[in-house]
Amino acid sequence: MIAFRTTMCALSILAVAACSSENQRDAEQTAENAGNVIENAAMATGNALGNVGQSLTPTPSGQDFADSAARSDAFEIAAAKLAATNAQSPQVKAFATMMIDAHTASSAKVKTAAGAAQPTIVPNATLTKDQDEDLAELRALKGAKFDEEYIDGQVDAHEEALDLMRKYAADGTVPSLRTAAGEIAPIVEKHLAEARALDKD
Repeated sequence: MIAFRTTMCALSILAVAACSSENQRDAEQTAENAGNVIENAAMATGNALGNVGQSLTPTPSGQDFADSAARSDAFEIAAAKLAATNAQSPQVKAFATMMIDAHTASSAKVKTAAGAAQPTIVPNATLTKDQDEDLAELRALKGAKFDEEYIDGQVDAHEEALDLMRKYAADGTVPSLRTAAGEIAPIVEKHLAEARALDKD
C-alpha cells in the first residue's frame, strides 16, 4: 500500500512537473509572440511617421528645386575631384569618377529643364555654408581617413538628393522640372546603394 501511494505520489509529481514545463513553454511562446507584435508595431509606426514627415515637408518652388539640385551637383563634383588626389581606395576613386560624370549629366538635365520652364528658371549653384565647410574638411584629409569621411558624406548627400527628387517628381509644379526629377531619382537611388555598400567595407 505504501508502495502504491509512493508510486501515485511520484506520478502526481511528474504530472505537475509536466504541466509546469508545458505552462512555461506556453508562457515563453506567448511572450515571444507579444515581442514580435510589439516589434512589428514599432516598425510600422516608424514607417508611418517617416511617411507623414515626408508628406508634411513642403514641395519646393521650381526655383528652389533647381537651386537645390544645382548646389547638390556642384558639391558632388567638387568632392569627387578631391577624391582623385586624396583618396586611397581604388573603389572610392572609381566611385568618385562616376560621380563627376553622373552629376555633370544631372546638372545639364536640370539646366535644360529649367530653361524650358515658363517663365525660364536659372539655377543658382552657389554652395551653402555647410557644403563649403564639408569640402574644407575633406581637403584636410588623405588616405583611409579621407575615404571614410567622403563616403559617409556621400551617403548623407544622396539621401537628401533622393528625397528632393522624389518629392518634386511627385508634387512639383513645373512640368519640365518634375519630369527631370523623375528621371534623375532612380540614378540617385542607385548611387546611394553603392555609397552604402562602400560605407560597409
